[in-house]
Amino acid sequence: MLSGPALAGERQRANVLMSQDPGTLRYQEEWGYADAVVSGDTIYLSGVVVGVREGGDPEVAFIRAFERIGEILKRAGASWDDAVEMTSYHTDLQTQMPVMIRVKNRFVKPPAIAWTAVEVSRLIPDRGITEIKVVAKKPG
Repeated sequence: MLSGPALAGERQRANVLMSQDPGTLRYQEEWGYADAVVSGDTIYLSGVVVGVREGGDPEVAFIRAFERIGEILKRAGASWDDAVEMTSYHTDLQTQMPVMIRVKNRFVKPPAIAWTAVEVSRLIPDRGITEIKVVAKKPG
């Protein structure tokens, strides 16, 4: 058993960005995750879920997710231009990739980003079809 004060790790020294939305913040605090963690000049975003509302257009849902990622990057002092890596988790790669690519190309301009797309069986919440995780570097 350790005694004395806990040693502070990198996450304790980092800038942890929590959601500005009270509903989302409640889940973050309960589940123990943040919108992003800024460690040095690297910004690690938690996955943002593309959720399609009943009868909704998947493209609108992708746009909403990419805009949310852009807002989190802005709060961290960066933009989509500073994103260097993206991982996307899809419940149906075949049908989601065309719309994902179309929307991604509106937000992520050349040169290309390092991107891995993975098919999964399920996401949280139930209407989630894709989850997008991004790593960015602070400019300058």
